[in-house]
Amino acid sequence: MLEAIRDTIDRRPSEGSGALRIAQIAPLIEAVPPTLYGGTERVVANLADSLVALGEDVTLFASGDTRTKAKLVTVRKRAIRLDPAPLKSELAAHLSMLHEVRCRADEFDLLHFHVDLLHFPLFEHIAQRTLTTIHGRLDLVDLPEAYRRWRQYPLVSISFSQRRPLPFANWTATVHHGLPPDLFAFSPAHRGYLAFVGRISPEKRLDRAIQIARRAGLPLKIAAKVDPVDAAYFRQDIKPLLAAPGVEFLGEIDDAGKNALLGGAIALLFPIDWPEPFGLVMIEAMACGTPVIAWDAGSAREVIDEGVSGFIVHSMAEAIEAVTRARTLDRLPVRTMFERRFTAATMSRNYLRLYSRLARSRPVGEQAAPSPPPQRAAAAHGAIRA
Repeated sequence: MLEAIRDTIDRRPSEGSGALRIAQIAPLIEAVPPTLYGGTERVVANLADSLVALGEDVTLFASGDTRTKAKLVTVRKRAIRLDPAPLKSELAAHLSMLHEVRCRADEFDLLHFHVDLLHFPLFEHIAQRTLTTIHGRLDLVDLPEAYRRWRQYPLVSISFSQRRPLPFANWTATVHHGLPPDLFAFSPAHRGYLAFVGRISPEKRLDRAIQIARRAGLPLKIAAKVDPVDAAYFRQDIKPLLAAPGVEFLGEIDDAGKNALLGGAIALLFPIDWPEPFGLVMIEAMACGTPVIAWDAGSAREVIDEGVSGFIVHSMAEAIEAVTRARTLDRLPVRTMFERRFTAATMSRNYLRLYSRLARSRPVGEQAAPSPPPQRAAAAHGAIRA
């Protein structure tokens, strides 16, 4: 399986053909990178900075509190989630951003979207100059019809397991996430506790993590956010469990706090109960040398090398046994596996090969179609549908 994953991307053509002009279009929910919790925007930040370091011409469309080495186009003053404004519209903010991207599309060789399928109706006329990385789950009832309708868009999955609900979609590659190797420091020894990092929601199964820690007789440190949609679940199901001895709830933490938390843990507990497309926190833990104990769901088998960087489990008994094994596991191979498979440089080179492949697939001499003026967009879409 690992070789299949690594061979998904073909070779990049010879260097020296000039920098690609690449637009990265990020979600506006979090800053790029996020101040606290956030996955997709963190990946976009790592990709944009790494592409710049490799000599590419990168423009990033994102919120104004973004920190990037790319050219930044600010389309909203502040990322939506932590904006204190009481009334906000995610849809309006993203449509305004996509309008700006559409108006400037001719400035780029390729538009790389990270906003799921929101842009599909607006860029049909230049779909061949786009790439869309799908970051979310795909087992939603309304998705198949949409992905059949807009099959012209080249898609990237972030794991092979993510594709399962939509095997017919226009998948061009799987590219695993990557992190800068200096973002998290290697910790050669743990400090005697288990860690849980993520969202508090039913599918993340913090209740399982608490039970594992209690049965293993170890402290559990929890760094997590509670979204409004999960507030009732937190109050009714999780908050009573936080009073158990040895359980420490830290709330949301920044990268420095996460570095310290993960670096000191015996293992990261990842007891998910849903098809998580990737699980960025797994490679964050691995970067610290901390093994991951994960339920066999989603991408876990693609990310974890069994017995080296962690353990895949199917039951509470297996999880307890894995904790015992993790206490004496050599942590250096965990970090080494991260450096081999999950750095930002590896991710960006894989994307560069894909960008070049897409550019080669256009007929020789073909020019990018000019973006129609915004007021003519509806007519252009209608002609394509016909």
